[in-house]
Amino acid sequence: MKIYTGQNTGAGGQKVTVKKSTLVEQDKVDVEAYELPLEPSLKLFNHSPDGFQWGYRGSGCAQLALAILMDLTEDPRLSVRLHQDFKDHFIARAGKQLVITEPDIRTWLEKWERQIGNAG
Repeated sequence: MKIYTGQNTGAGGQKVTVKKSTLVEQDKVDVEAYELPLEPSLKLFNHSPDGFQWGYRGSGCAQLALAILMDLTEDPRLSVRLHQDFKDHFIARAGKQLVITEPDIRTWLEKWERQIGNAG
């Protein structure tokens, strides 16, 4: 499971940490933490070369939404297609403290897929 966290310190690009927990044995969990990289999302769509931001509907928020979707799904087409809706649902609503969990994102993705399936 992944958790995306950050503390908004003001203007400019903000750091987002990804904590990834993996069950390696019945009673043992491996935890890895890394900084969410900006560069892969910039190669898909350059909203904000200055970095990530959250708490409103700006370009830094769009870049963060794209980066999170890319990191979690590893699907560039899906990430580009959904990142603006993802931004509105998760990123724009975040306060100073960003906390988004993989289960919340997966639930949102499943609802989105059901809506598209029902529309077709």
